[in-house]
Amino acid sequence: MAMLPKNLSRPEDSQPARTLWFDRKKYLNVSFQVQNPKDVQIDIQETYVVLSCKDVDDNNIYNYIALYDKVNKYDSQEKVFDRTITIMPRKSKENVAWPRLQKDPDLKPNWIAVDFDNWRDWENEEDEGMAEYEQYLDMIQDLGTKKVGPPAMDDLDDLSD
Repeated sequence: MAMLPKNLSRPEDSQPARTLWFDRKKYLNVSFQVQNPKDVQIDIQETYVVLSCKDVDDNNIYNYIALYDKVNKYDSQEKVFDRTITIMPRKSKENVAWPRLQKDPDLKPNWIAVDFDNWRDWENEEDEGMAEYEQYLDMIQDLGTKKVGPPAMDDLDDLSD
């Protein structure tokens, strides 16, 4: 078992959330599968991530992950959804693939799995594909902040001729 930093304590009656992750050039995507999470506390540090919350049945959920490499704790994103809590820590070393999420190669908790639906071998990708992904990230981040009205559709008059 990984040693927890002294300032973190794991509740005795807690259980870990199933966790799916995938790697990108600049970010990690880590999704904790929690049904209707509440009292969510996320602590992203350079070398570890901690999630603490309650699920729909009031069970204590607690995940501690000692990360494979350092992340930039000030440039990380988090989003709480109805069925997942997703964090996107920015890697300190961009363009370096992570072979695993956790630092310790011998520690393989059964609650962490690779998200193969979203995994890509980006090491050999063109920069063009990454630009599309970066644009997608920006779009998701802007979803909660921008209020956009319906499209003008004034170009439809051209179709009636």
